[in-house]
Amino acid sequence: MKFLDQAKVYLRSGDGGNGCVSFRREANVPRGGPDGGDGGRGGDVVAVCVDGLNTLIDYRYRQHFKADRGTDGMGKARYGAGGKDSILELPIGTQVYAEDGETLIADLTKPGESIVLLEGGQGGRGNIHFKSSTNQAPRRADTGGEAQEMWVWLRLKLIADAGLVGLPNAGKSTLLSVVSAAQPKIADYPFTTLHPGLGVVESDDRAFVMADIPGLIEGAHDGKGLGDRFLGHVERCRVLLHLVDVTAGPEGVADAYRTICAELAAYGGGLADKKVVVALSKCDAMLPDDIAACRAALTDQGAEDIHEISAIAGDGMTEALRALCRIIDAEAAAEKAAAVKAEAESAGDTIENITEPVR
Repeated sequence: MKFLDQAKVYLRSGDGGNGCVSFRREANVPRGGPDGGDGGRGGDVVAVCVDGLNTLIDYRYRQHFKADRGTDGMGKARYGAGGKDSILELPIGTQVYAEDGETLIADLTKPGESIVLLEGGQGGRGNIHFKSSTNQAPRRADTGGEAQEMWVWLRLKLIADAGLVGLPNAGKSTLLSVVSAAQPKIADYPFTTLHPGLGVVESDDRAFVMADIPGLIEGAHDGKGLGDRFLGHVERCRVLLHLVDVTAGPEGVADAYRTICAELAAYGGGLADKKVVVALSKCDAMLPDDIAACRAALTDQGAEDIHEISAIAGDGMTEALRALCRIIDAEAAAEKAAAVKAEAESAGDTIENITEPVR
């Protein structure tokens, strides 16, 4: 299945059904009065977050979503049926933006979350509602409410525990293929990976999700090489694994580290504040003295928690994965504690408002 993380779609809710003008006609009931029913309400356009999807590819081939119109009211006080809603099933992590591409409408991060993007038109009232002591045979009925319409952008940001960052050809896809069942394309030239990917990594007795994004280049935060879209996929990660190719030598390692750090800081989105585990990759291809020189170059640049790994040989992988797990667990615990604290504060405010004496 092809990965697609952005799509533009047209949405339109349903018009409301018209109210009915009708009068009761039965034997021996000469003046039965009005009995025109209301029109049905138009269908809504609803976005729903569902599990099991990881791409927006379905929205490349279908770009128009329209809810059904409400049924018109009928005689004998029969009300029209409501129009069927149009449901957009979206992957976890999908954001819905207005047509300008900047106004955020919804951010769906949990399965089952839903939001009504457009409401259907109200059904028109039938003449049964307009009867009065001075107008016992009204011939008035309302037309149904008009539908709403708009274009929106759908943008998918992958939700993962750890994210892989680094220059092109730093060994990110190779690492993901070794530590998980993912099968990304691997080759010995830059930009082999063109689309983000996910893999489930098992370390000791636990598992976590790792995201691999295409290699970043200088200017990625401004969209060069589509870097701004790729960086969005690691915004939600709890920790970043920064791979630096040790075969570039001390100067190349230092330049690569500075470039990626600068792009993360310039992009924003909290990436510069995330916990980072730095790993010198492809260490099986270098001598110990050369690796030590590269490690010293990274230390001079302010890098901490540096690991020496080789995805192919398996060297250093266990320690690097355990380091990621420790940070993921710590961040998850901190998020849970913050959520509990916020809930307690909210409950305290509610109780205080309820028990506040009336003055």
